[in-house]
Amino acid sequence: MLDRLSFPQPWLSLTLFVTWQFLSDGISGGSVVLGIVLAWGIPQLTRGFWPDRPAVIRGWRAPAYALRVLWDIIVASVEVAKLILSPRQPRPMFICYPLELDHPLAISILVSTISLTPGTVGADVSDDNKLILIHSLDAEDEQEVIDTIRARYERPLLEMFR
Repeated sequence: MLDRLSFPQPWLSLTLFVTWQFLSDGISGGSVVLGIVLAWGIPQLTRGFWPDRPAVIRGWRAPAYALRVLWDIIVASVEVAKLILSPRQPRPMFICYPLELDHPLAISILVSTISLTPGTVGADVSDDNKLILIHSLDAEDEQEVIDTIRARYERPLLEMFR
C-alpha cells in the first residue's frame, strides 16, 4: 500500500511538476496541487513501462551532454540548409553502428540524439542491442560517421551510465 503512495520515478515527477509550473499561468495554490497530482499520477500510470529505475551513475554530466547535443543540432541544421541550397548532390548512406553501450536507457538516448540531429536518423536497433542502423543524409565515409558518433555521444553516455 505504501508503494502506491510513493513516487516511483522521483526525477520524472520533479520534471513533470516543474514543467507544469512553467506551463501554468503563474504559481498558485491550484497549479501546485494539480502539479503534485500530475507528478504523482503520470508515473503511477506509466509504471509498467519502467522495468527498472534508470541507472544514471554520474548524472551531473547530463547538462554538458544536453548542451553538446543542442549545439550539434544548431550546427547540423546550418549544414543541412547549406547542403539543400547548394547544387551539390547529397551522398546518402546507411551505416551499421556497433554499440559499446549496453544499458537500454542509454541506447535509447543515443538513438534519440542521432535522430534529433538534422541529417541523421537512427532507423533501427538490432534485437540483441549490438547495432544501430543509421541513415545519414550526406556521408563520405562510414567510419568517419561512426567515429564522430562514438566520440561526441556514445563515450559521454558510457561515462554517465557506468
